[in-house]
Amino acid sequence: MPDNAGIEWLPVRDVGSVRMGKQLSPASRDAAGQFPYLRVANVHLGRIDYADVNRMGFTAAERETYGLKPGDILLNEGQSLELVGRSAIYDRAEGEFCFQNTLVRFRPDSRVLPEYAQAIFERWLATGVFAAIAKQTTSIAHLGGDRFASLSFPLLPLEVQRRIVEVIASVTALERQIQASIAKLEALRSGVIEELAHLEWRTLGEVLEQGPQNGIYKPGSSYGLQGTPIVRIDSFTRGVSDFTRGLLRVQASPEEIARYGLAVGDLVINRVNTPELVGKATSVRRLLEPTVFESNMMRCKLRRSLADPLFTETWLGSSIVKRYFLARAKSAISQASINGDDVRSCPFPALDTAGQLKFLARFDAVQNERLAEAAELAKVRALKQGLVDDMLSGRVKVTMAS
Repeated sequence: MPDNAGIEWLPVRDVGSVRMGKQLSPASRDAAGQFPYLRVANVHLGRIDYADVNRMGFTAAERETYGLKPGDILLNEGQSLELVGRSAIYDRAEGEFCFQNTLVRFRPDSRVLPEYAQAIFERWLATGVFAAIAKQTTSIAHLGGDRFASLSFPLLPLEVQRRIVEVIASVTALERQIQASIAKLEALRSGVIEELAHLEWRTLGEVLEQGPQNGIYKPGSSYGLQGTPIVRIDSFTRGVSDFTRGLLRVQASPEEIARYGLAVGDLVINRVNTPELVGKATSVRRLLEPTVFESNMMRCKLRRSLADPLFTETWLGSSIVKRYFLARAKSAISQASINGDDVRSCPFPALDTAGQLKFLARFDAVQNERLAEAAELAKVRALKQGLVDDMLSGRVKVTMAS
C-alpha cells in the first residue's frame, strides 16, 4: 500500500449517505403501524443487540426512509462523551428494523466496504475523533449528523480495503468469540439477579436511613481546577465507580460541603438522564477528600443492618429496577427524570444482610469471570486498532493476494 499520502480524503457524506433516525414522540408511541426500531441501547461496539427492541408508529413512507439494509452502519448520536460514535453494522434482513434519532445511519456507496468503514469508525472512537466534534448538552454528548458527515474519510481502492479487512478478520473472529463468552456470562449474571425477583419484596424506602436528597447546584463559573471534587452524572456508569480521581472541582462553602458531602457507603442515583440511564446508581467505595454531588442526582444513606451497599448497588443495576424506573420516569425531549418518591417506592428484595452477602459471593464469581474476559477483549481491540493504524499510516504494507 502506498503511504498515507496515497489515500484520497473525502467527506463522509461523499462516500455514502448519512441520515438521522426518527424522533420518538408521545404521538408515535400510540400511532398506527407500530414497528420495531433500534436505539442507542441496541448498538454496542461492533455488535447490535436485537433482543430488547422497542416499537413506535412508522408510516409506509417512513419505513422506506428509516428502514435498514444489511451493510448499514449505525452510530450512537447521543451518548456519554467517551461512547458517542460507537458503531456496529446492521446484519438483519432489509426492512426488518427502523432506527431512532438517537442513532445516525451511514450507508456506504459502492466504493466503500461496510467492514472497512466500520474499522475506520472504531478507530475514530478510540482516538477521540468523535469526542472532539461532539457537542455536550448537560451529561449527553451529541455527534451531530452534519458534523459526522463532514469528517474526512480515508478512501482507498476496493482491493486495498478488502485486504485490510482480511488482515483484521482473524482478530475480529477472536473478538467475536470473546464477545460471545461475555454475552453468556452476562446472561448468567442476569439469571442470578432474576432469582431475586421470586422473593418477597419491600421498598427501598424501608431500608433507607436518610434521603433521597438532591445534590448541589452551582453555575458553570463555579467550576475549575481548584475547589471541592464533585460527582456528576457522567462520573460513573452503573455499578463500580471510583470517586478518587478524574472529578471536576467546584467552589463550595464549608456549609455546602457538610450538607452535600458524600460518605463511604452512600448510594448515588441519577435523577435526570436519558430514559435508558435514569436511575443509574453506584455506591461510594472510597474517598480521598471531601466530595460533593451535583443536583441532577440523589444521595441515599442506608440502614446498614438492613441493606448492604454493594448488594443494593447490584440490585439497582438489575433489569427489574431499570424497568421500574423507566415506567416511573417523566420524559422531556431526550431526557427523563425520577423523584424521591420514585426512589423510595422502588422494590427491594426482602432478604437479610447475611442472605445479601451470600448472593453477592455468587454474583461476584460470575462478574469476575466476565471482567477477565472484558480485559482480554480490550487487549484484542487494541491489537486490531494498532493494525488499522499501521496499515493506514503505511508503517505496514498491504500486499495484494495473488
